[in-house]
Amino acid sequence: MKSEIKIAIVLGIAIVVSVGAISTFFSTLDSELESKSILDDQEISLTNIDKSNFKKAPDLVGIAHFLNTTPEELVLEMKGKVILYDIWTYSCINCIRTLPYITAWDDKYSDEGLLIIGIHSPEFEFEKDIENVKLAIAKHGITYPVVMDNDWETWKAFENRYWPRKYIADHEGFIRYDHIGEGAYKETEKIIQQLLKERSQSLGLQIASAETFVDLEEFKHTSFRTPELYFGYKLAQGRNQLGNEEGFNPNRTISYQNPEKLDLHKFYLVGDWKNLKDSMKLESGSGSIKVLYHAKEVNIVTSNVAELEIFLDGMPLDEKYSGKDIKSENKITVSEPDLYNIVTSENSATHELEIKVNQKGFEMYTFTFG
Repeated sequence: MKSEIKIAIVLGIAIVVSVGAISTFFSTLDSELESKSILDDQEISLTNIDKSNFKKAPDLVGIAHFLNTTPEELVLEMKGKVILYDIWTYSCINCIRTLPYITAWDDKYSDEGLLIIGIHSPEFEFEKDIENVKLAIAKHGITYPVVMDNDWETWKAFENRYWPRKYIADHEGFIRYDHIGEGAYKETEKIIQQLLKERSQSLGLQIASAETFVDLEEFKHTSFRTPELYFGYKLAQGRNQLGNEEGFNPNRTISYQNPEKLDLHKFYLVGDWKNLKDSMKLESGSGSIKVLYHAKEVNIVTSNVAELEIFLDGMPLDEKYSGKDIKSENKITVSEPDLYNIVTSENSATHELEIKVNQKGFEMYTFTFG
């Protein structure tokens, strides 16, 4: 009886191992097939690809303004091009970090058949202002076409939900690649190279294939950091981020009291602040914002002119922690509606940050951390 049990156990183990091996084989095969559907490998003819599983890129609809182009020029320019659609907005730090790569790809591949189109879909009302967007594209050296999708109609046509997001369509208009957020720069550039090669073969063009990649220093995120903190009551819905017991009060001006203690990942206000749908507006002559955060980088999105004093752990901001937009000791003057980097350090750590504001009318939209 014991011998039979041993045989049964051995047979059972053998079956499990065999099933596991078969499962692993098919799992790997599925992965390879999925990869081939996007990264058509070298064994597949680049001019004979089954595109029945790919969607066509939607039309650009509901565009308020065309920058670096005109509607007529853009239609002509799009014909037969490999197109990288970059959905972004200019006060988004994640979008900003991708721009050096995108502008470098524009320089490197625009003469080979790549067209980059920036689809500017605003998060905040001030990002709908054409003059603000013009300043931003000049600041970041963007020379490729940018369309202002102020009502999110093109955003919706792409069925998008994120900033930033990159879609790459081949020269026939089929979306062959989709990436959300930062990173995967070499993977993205490899797709660009491959689709340009496919285009040149299809059109009978003689273009030398690039094999090198744009080499830039990529921002390294910390694995644990404070999430983005929204000051507008509409954007903050469903998020418990305002630590004051007075809480959010839509469209009302509230006198927020100095908190006795700070909880991690929450912001606190001191002074009279009007609750707006996408910001808090200071209504008293002075006020402050406090936050206990964990990160190595702190950015703020603000509007209206004000001088801000930055304190870290109860002391004026030390030079070793000064963000690139701090110009004088621990002070920064904000003017244009934009994103400002106020704290930068080598390592991620927990700190208590206080921003003292001296100007009525100052508006605060969000904290972002890196």
